[in-house]
Amino acid sequence: MKATDASTGPAGENSAFAADLLRGHTDTIVLGLLRRADRYGFEIYKAIRDATGGEHEIKEATLYATYRRLEKDGLVESYWGDETQGGRRKYYRITDAGRAVFHGNVAAWVATRRIIDSLLDVKDTTHG
Repeated sequence: MKATDASTGPAGENSAFAADLLRGHTDTIVLGLLRRADRYGFEIYKAIRDATGGEHEIKEATLYATYRRLEKDGLVESYWGDETQGGRRKYYRITDAGRAVFHGNVAAWVATRRIIDSLLDVKDTTHG
């Protein structure tokens, strides 16, 4: 079941809620992937899908809008690859400003998760 579906998941959870939570973190997800290596657009899409075992996909149109916004904001830079076969690919690399935003967003996420876990009385979601 993909998190982008508005139906109920296998354990009865509403996956539309998870999709809404994830949607607000698209920039951070993309910046996180670019921290490791430069990537082209569709490669980022596949990395997100594969990292979640197919549980979450971000529409390509949403991702390309994200790339444009991140580039306009100076958080990523793009360049054309020099592929010898197939079409040319536009690659994205994170900038120092993008790294700073990524680290700030992760810190905010960790703090938010800690607060929500406290309010929901969640001790450890990884066991039982």
